[in-house]
Amino acid sequence: MDDRLSKDHAQRSGVRDRRYAIRYPFAADADLIDLESGTHSSGVTSDISLGGCFICTSKPLPIRTRARMTLSHKGKVAEGLVVVRIVKPRIGMGIEFIDLGPADHAVLSRWIEQLRNR
Repeated sequence: MDDRLSKDHAQRSGVRDRRYAIRYPFAADADLIDLESGTHSSGVTSDISLGGCFICTSKPLPIRTRARMTLSHKGKVAEGLVVVRIVKPRIGMGIEFIDLGPADHAVLSRWIEQLRNR
């Protein structure tokens, strides 16, 4: 596709695709706590990448909320700080990982490597 066309379309629509990593279907339990209000949200991921995931929940946190997240899958846990990038009411929220420790990043990387090899 011509770069000029794709840039022009993005500018006209006001939409910028923030994803920079391939997402894979993946179900993990997700718990989030809003860093400012302490509000709790939980759900299940529908997909995951090295940059973020989508969490299916009936009570998503508001856009731009910074939260502490815990993902758990088959006895493994990944924790870190995230920011809510998109909200779909009564469906869920898309989050971006903004700070994962080395051990948590390693767990996430192992999950994704397993998904790539399927």
